[in-house]
Amino acid sequence: MLRYLRLVDDMKEASIALSVSEWNTAIAYAGRCFVRVDALQVESALRIWKEMEQEAGVRSGQVTFNILFDIAIKAGKYVLAEMILEEMNGRMLRYNRFSYVSFIYYHGLKGDGAGVRRAYRELVEAGQIVDTVVMNCVIASLIRAGELPAAEQVYERMKRLFHAKTGEYVPHKDWQYSRDLGRILDRVSRSVHRHPERVQRLQRLQRKQCLAPDLRTFSIFIDYHVHVTGELHRITILLAEMQDFQIPIQGRIFIKIFRGFAHHGGVKYTSWTTQKLEAVWNSLLTALDAQAKDTQLLKWIVVWVMRAFARCCGRARALQIWEEIRDRWKVVNKYERGAVEYLLRDVLDGFKTDDRY
Repeated sequence: MLRYLRLVDDMKEASIALSVSEWNTAIAYAGRCFVRVDALQVESALRIWKEMEQEAGVRSGQVTFNILFDIAIKAGKYVLAEMILEEMNGRMLRYNRFSYVSFIYYHGLKGDGAGVRRAYRELVEAGQIVDTVVMNCVIASLIRAGELPAAEQVYERMKRLFHAKTGEYVPHKDWQYSRDLGRILDRVSRSVHRHPERVQRLQRLQRKQCLAPDLRTFSIFIDYHVHVTGELHRITILLAEMQDFQIPIQGRIFIKIFRGFAHHGGVKYTSWTTQKLEAVWNSLLTALDAQAKDTQLLKWIVVWVMRAFARCCGRARALQIWEEIRDRWKVVNKYERGAVEYLLRDVLDGFKTDDRY
């Protein structure tokens, strides 16, 4: 991201004009360079936007405003978000698929369940095609609004639709696949808006859409039960249903589960027992040996494995796991290794480390 922004600066110094898409990318990078968006990033994004319009004379489009709106709501700047929408409406720019999905997410952040439902209805009424990405946004937004039962109803509906179309399920491969599919669906919806006679084509495409749960769907619910309810049996059910949908348990899911043991284990009468932790650890080892996709011993999975064992089994067992991790950690960046050892300094205190890995 920083290299791209430096390249943009070099182009400006060389008086090379930037296209709208290049300005949009710069704004997005400036506003989303970290996981959490803060006021400083919002200010950086707005400064580039001002430079784009007032100095470079490049007119913003709907994509620009979508990016600005997304940055504003993720920073919790809801008044600014409303101002961005007003400016967008003042310029007579139409909302697209990404706008409507952002509105759903926005109302979820505000804790407005009714607003989430209203934004979803507006998406449908605007002729946008509903797919798994949209449904995942609805689920996550309802959970943020404190409406878990409503989110679970959406999930159950997705499962029913899948079983009604057995054999048509194609899981999203990665974020790029989802992004490209979203762009295609948005183009189809815009085409129908310009040519109403093509509405039957849109309806056929909607009927062919698979709304089955994907890895993101399960990740949302597992994350909720890890951080809020602590109900391991619900997570166990979700993991079993992942197998039904032929979705492998990837590294991000392992991280959440080990984090759950670190938060809820090590106390009397907990369902997060030592035996279950050892079973999850063995499952992770099996996935590593099989070289499962997106499952590696990277920083955060190592940190939460160690914290889980330290909490549930004690420091002695945690140090045994550390030895096994070091044996498997064949290739690791020294900075990442240093970061892990720093984060685990309370667990590894007094334990001799070396450079043999």
